[in-house]
Amino acid sequence: MGKTTDIINSPDYTKWLVLLSVGLGTFMSALDASVVNVSLPVITHDFQSSITQIEWVVTIYLLTVSCLLLAFGRLGDMQGHKRVYTFGFVIFILSSALCGLSTSAGMLIGLRALQAIGAAMLFANSPAILTGNFPAAQRGQALGLQATLTYLGLAVGPSLGGFLTQHFGWQAVFYINVPIGLLALFFCLRFIPNDRRQANGERFDWIGAGLFLLGMVSLLFVLNQGQSWGWGSLPTLALAVFALLCLLLFVRLEIRSTNPMLDLNLFRQRVFSFSVLSALLNYMSMYCIIFLLPFYLIQARGFSPAHSGLILTVQAVVMSLTAPISGYFSDRVSPRWLATIGMAILAAGLGMLSFLQAATPQWYIAISLAVTGLGTGMFISPNNNVLLGSAPRNRQGIASGILATARNVGMVLGVGLAGAVFTTVLGHGELAIDTGGIFRAIQSSFVVGAGIAVVGIFTSFLRSGSE
Repeated sequence: MGKTTDIINSPDYTKWLVLLSVGLGTFMSALDASVVNVSLPVITHDFQSSITQIEWVVTIYLLTVSCLLLAFGRLGDMQGHKRVYTFGFVIFILSSALCGLSTSAGMLIGLRALQAIGAAMLFANSPAILTGNFPAAQRGQALGLQATLTYLGLAVGPSLGGFLTQHFGWQAVFYINVPIGLLALFFCLRFIPNDRRQANGERFDWIGAGLFLLGMVSLLFVLNQGQSWGWGSLPTLALAVFALLCLLLFVRLEIRSTNPMLDLNLFRQRVFSFSVLSALLNYMSMYCIIFLLPFYLIQARGFSPAHSGLILTVQAVVMSLTAPISGYFSDRVSPRWLATIGMAILAAGLGMLSFLQAATPQWYIAISLAVTGLGTGMFISPNNNVLLGSAPRNRQGIASGILATARNVGMVLGVGLAGAVFTTVLGHGELAIDTGGIFRAIQSSFVVGAGIAVVGIFTSFLRSGSE
């Protein structure tokens, strides 16, 4: 018994238990995202909603997370990452159960916003917990293994979500978070070391947090609703100007603040700023696929949710196999080349998806998804390794928050852009399958996604030649 205790308490063994604890939370979050996406067509039918309305089940979650990540990352730096991370689990578990009790699309959208508050606490602090418990020489490996658990969640999600939706209703995709979340919370409390910190006279930047929240909510709302309101309409322009003013005031405040919520000095490093931009473009491209493909498979092709889930699993399985290998090599060879090649492969996969037709063979769909999974798995671990490695230790929470913000803003923009292109090409947002309009809309959306990934090739390559 004594030997077992010594092993568990040894620093080398503890860091892997920390990885497992953080990985369980990551798995749960990824599972929730992929499970919900595959059930969207069924939720649309049950609530008699339009695609534009049900898009908010995804968008409100991503928007809320995006607006709060920097604040919770900064709070973690001041109060301890474990403390904020633990509260995030509690909120996420309770809100997941409430989402399953929703009786209308509006109620579900509101509860998804509450769920997103807990998710923001998790996302903003998990990379900082890992980098604080692993040496620099193993940082890429740890982040790669965390990415593997992310992709395992994404891999299990579509097939599990399709099965649960088909046999137990869409509510089950939210209830599944409760037992997984409780297990993850136990591991978090038991194995993640306490890191309660002294504020050393630093204060939380409430004014900055408020300005950022107002600016981001307004900006993302404009990007999401601009197509339906009209890009030149008075509401769109007024809200865009308001968003710009809030964000400009936020930047001005952060430059002058001695305790900034966002340390803008980080962006003076070219490697950091280009890594953030590359992450944004990567997730924009990815979410074009994640949002649109269930509609292609279920609505356009008539596959069952379970069948569609199995097809969608291909992408995440390939990502889960690629990410740890890429993370391992990012500690030994140039992460820039690994990430750049990954973005190029993702662009090629999106190009393949742009040829989807009414009778496209299932093997072609699977191969296209495997290519996009290979590219994304090769990109994310090296990019995250470089980004977090370029930030000082006392700014790891802020760096983690910036990384997570780039990811979630990319997701919001990806969903919004894909939805805008899809509904514009389709005409009036109707699923007019018999006219072939849905297939033209899908093809156009994936062409745009491929173009975004091509831009990401250049931002990833140009970040630096020295890292």
